Amino acid sequence: MRNIRILGLAESREDAVAEAVNVLRDGGLVIYPTETCYALGADALNPDAVKRVRMVKRRPSSLPLPVIVADEAMWREYAELTPDALRLIRGFSPGPLTLVLRKRALIPDALNPYALAARISSHPVAAELAKRLGSPIVSTSANAHGDPEPYDVKKALRSLSLFEGLVLDDGELPRRPVSTIADLTVRPYRVQRASPEGAIEADAIRHVMEGGAS
Repeated sequence: MRNIRILGLAESREDAVAEAVNVLRDGGLVIYPTETCYALGADALNPDAVKRVRMVKRRPSSLPLPVIVADEAMWREYAELTPDALRLIRGFSPGPLTLVLRKRALIPDALNPYALAARISSHPVAAELAKRLGSPIVSTSANAHGDPEPYDVKKALRSLSLFEGLVLDDGELPRRPVSTIADLTVRPYRVQRASPEGAIEADAIRHVMEGGAS
């Protein structure tokens, strides 16, 4: 029998988030809600925890894992924020825009050898987890690689048959698109999962990159 604890956020969000932070600090895994779908999380600075995320998700080691950061200051601590990055962060954050930037040495290679894919979440629980942990948290969708994104915890647990850890249950989430990804480590920059797959259109990103307001 799997070792899974489910805490409903409707009963005591404060206590549930505090417990989740303790699990993350101990190297454990947490399923939690975001502004897109349910995510599978771990302390992004803990290589062993990151490897467990890959194992549970069956995600190939060649594919990087995205993270959530609490704010711009935390982002700057772990990635090189270029002027273009700052323009997009201030135009679309918090929200479903993930930026791929050159990482700093604090980020383990198990997460990504070369870069850091991160965003500031607009979901209060996801944002609070990163803030209280004090470091980035892994934020990959809580499904086995290739399965549909989960919007309720039952589907997440069915997909992640190897998962053990803590689940923060916020009920069925609205069916919103996954985050758009803008890779700023290449020239010209590359937008992935833009509309209709992603939440933010490529034209909106280009407008801000060219100096317009979001």
